[in-house]
Amino acid sequence: MATTRSEILRALAQRVADALPVEVATEVVLTGSVSRGVADEVSDIEMLVVTSGPLELEDCFGLARAAGLEGLDTWGSRDGPARRVSGYRERVPLELIWWPREYAEAQIDALLAGEVTSTADALVHVVPLRTGGLLEAWQKRLREYPEELATAQIEEAALPWGGFTPAGVLTIARPGERLALMEWMFDGAIRVLTIVFALNRVWQPTTKRLAARVAPLATKPERLAERIEEALTEPDPRRALLVMTELQLDTVQLAPSGPNVDRARVWLGEAAKLLRDDSGRVVNRVEPPG
Repeated sequence: MATTRSEILRALAQRVADALPVEVATEVVLTGSVSRGVADEVSDIEMLVVTSGPLELEDCFGLARAAGLEGLDTWGSRDGPARRVSGYRERVPLELIWWPREYAEAQIDALLAGEVTSTADALVHVVPLRTGGLLEAWQKRLREYPEELATAQIEEAALPWGGFTPAGVLTIARPGERLALMEWMFDGAIRVLTIVFALNRVWQPTTKRLAARVAPLATKPERLAERIEEALTEPDPRRALLVMTELQLDTVQLAPSGPNVDRARVWLGEAAKLLRDDSGRVVNRVEPPG
């Protein structure tokens, strides 16, 4: 059941969509937490507007202003056909992303070709505010997560975990190397999630509300979200790195055999042993099921 805040924001999003001219905005969909019914008091409204042709940023500003938005601004790159407009209506923050139809179709092709973004998950869970059938066609294409795509993404995600001596991980656990440690662990956490979602043939979402996102997945390491949180917040660098390394190892143990996965299993096992021996402490490891 959707939260009360989700219902309120969805109604506001519909008023914005209704104010956009049909001949320009052919498809308008609601994304983000509001579309999934989990919006709270700090949630904003995120919308994708598909247009019949490319628009200049100033055109998008004009359309947003005519739809009642104030305090307009933009973010991200201005290169390419995509446009981004942020603003407020009724004191609620909104983000509108504008895609020409041809660009939107190319984005779907890129997702099915292996591009790893949260766009596919967003499109699967959108709520149509105005649609001429494009959304249904996109969702039909995204309904199947190809096995070969999952295999390629798993192998790519496991690529950095090996190739240099496992003792190299100790260098980022030294005092004064917190930034290098966090860079490695953040990258590791994202790669763990890429593998887990690929294993479950589920399009990878953003990392917001992670515990709720991974809860329904059938194949995953035990305490996945909790262990990521623990690794990123643990003040002791060696313990933090060990928690993340063992999570990475448990993840590749679940993955199908492949050159990068097989190498990662060995390398991560050796790195975890070094960290345990070096620190003199053992983090309780949760063995993967099966």
